[in-house]
Amino acid sequence: QVQLVESGGGLVQAGGSLRLSCVASGFNVGVNTMGWYRQAPGKPRELVAGITRSGSTNYADSVKGRFTISRSNAWNTVYLQMNSLKAEDTAVYYCNAVPQRSSWGQGTQVTVSS
Repeated sequence: QVQLVESGGGLVQAGGSLRLSCVASGFNVGVNTMGWYRQAPGKPRELVAGITRSGSTNYADSVKGRFTISRSNAWNTVYLQMNSLKAEDTAVYYCNAVPQRSSWGQGTQVTVSS
């Protein structure tokens, strides 16, 4: 059974940093394209960062230059380093394959105060 568990969110001031983690079980993050998604109140879920099997990364324009996605195959974990956070980054953050193929985890709330 696939399970994705996100953590690392919190309340941070604008300009601050957070590092999110996503631990996968029943699912090998090293052989799948993985991504971080986010959903802000009243908005659809959007993909903000992805990492391919070969390690290539891509980012939504809104986070490019500020967020970095990475992966540990040994720990079967995907990370999202978020720097220079803005109020508009406030959302619940989720990880999943790209395209999404597993049930969503509970997500981790990121709140950026301006």
